[in-house]
Amino acid sequence: MSRKPPEVRVPRLVGLMAVDARETARARGLLLTAPDRPELPLAVVDYVVRQYPQPGAEVPRDSMVYVWFDFGPGEGGHEPRIPRPPTGGLQRELDEPGDPSMVLSSP
Repeated sequence: MSRKPPEVRVPRLVGLMAVDARETARARGLLLTAPDRPELPLAVVDYVVRQYPQPGAEVPRDSMVYVWFDFGPGEGGHEPRIPRPPTGGLQRELDEPGDPSMVLSSP
């Protein structure tokens, strides 16, 4: 009679650096792969932005967890922000940084 490998919970890897994600997965008995980083063993400071399976899922030990370090097209990211944040509120523009002759005027 063959024994089924014990189930393990997938940890949350999103937000971790590559080196920490690898260690966290390994400590749970999981394997890690990154479709957008073929050189995953060399990645260190890239941050995980997505993962599959989701955190908390129960999977057999030695299962593969997929992580991504870049946002896919249309998924967002940090820069550039499109659409731009709404304008409004108090704004001031200086000719030179620290120019004391420019003051904020009230409407």
